Amino acid sequence: MAFKSLSSRSSGKPAPVGMTRHAPLLGIALKLSSTFTFFIMATALKIAAEDVPIGQLVFARNFFGLFPVLLMVGLRGELGLAFQTKNPKGHLTRAAVGLTAMVCSFTALYLLPLPDATAIGFATPLFVVVLAFFLLGEQVRIYRWSAVGVGFLGILIVLSPHLGEDELDSASTYGALLGIMAAGCAALAMITVRKLCETERTSTIVTWFAASATVLSLLTLPLGLLLPGQAWIVPDLKTAGLLLLIGLAGGVGQILLTQSYRFADASTIAPFDYVNMLWAIIVGWVVFSEVPVPQVIAGAMIVIAAGVFVIYREHKLGLDRTKSRRASTPSRS
Repeated sequence: MAFKSLSSRSSGKPAPVGMTRHAPLLGIALKLSSTFTFFIMATALKIAAEDVPIGQLVFARNFFGLFPVLLMVGLRGELGLAFQTKNPKGHLTRAAVGLTAMVCSFTALYLLPLPDATAIGFATPLFVVVLAFFLLGEQVRIYRWSAVGVGFLGILIVLSPHLGEDELDSASTYGALLGIMAAGCAALAMITVRKLCETERTSTIVTWFAASATVLSLLTLPLGLLLPGQAWIVPDLKTAGLLLLIGLAGGVGQILLTQSYRFADASTIAPFDYVNMLWAIIVGWVVFSEVPVPQVIAGAMIVIAAGVFVIYREHKLGLDRTKSRRASTPSRS
């Protein structure tokens, strides 16, 4: 398969990990800060999406987000090295898949309440287990398969208000389906990151994604000729400020996320991804007057429990995901 042969076509020694030290409390603090920063971005995005097409939002996220990333890489003295790669095809593949996840995720975020979109996004780690089995040949035992099955049951519960007969609404259903597609594409992007981490620096993976995604997102510009509702606009001062905030918050969140995994391993940091549900409920209620229905809360709790169990099992099996998580860009970021 393409992913199995990717490493054999690459050459060179494994990339250096960079400066790290064991400080789990600092790592957790940075992780929590990243989730909060990403939700500042998500709030600005949901507000701006009332007037700005998704393609332009994705461009703003990546273009303005590129500057904090370049600043981080520059301060580490790796700016020149960040653009050096022996696998540009792998980076472009990761950018295309990641950008697809971002487009689907941003659209779902616009169409659905924040708690609902966030809970559906928790399906990503479950998809990663499935894709790692089929694409990477990773051994998955009964415990993780069971957790994945339970997790997807929780996702079905989250989806039920949007796909059920009683509340079948076209926008809501469309948003729910796009949310699932975003989770699947984000998982596929994570698989490509795992392969890239075998030979590429973290700074290279992060920088190439931000730069490639910025260029690729420009391909949405002509969509306005076919879909008038997706025509890019000339923003007023308020909207321009929101676009700038989306990009800068996304870029700063990426820096905080990357740095968090330099101070603690994935088994310590990753469970704090689920704090996103708390932010979603608070921000959704305070800013958008959104109150999650009981099915969403119940389903989210099931998915979170399944996700934490998967992390626990991978830690017990000695599967350290720290490096790949350090180089990843969550689809909602």
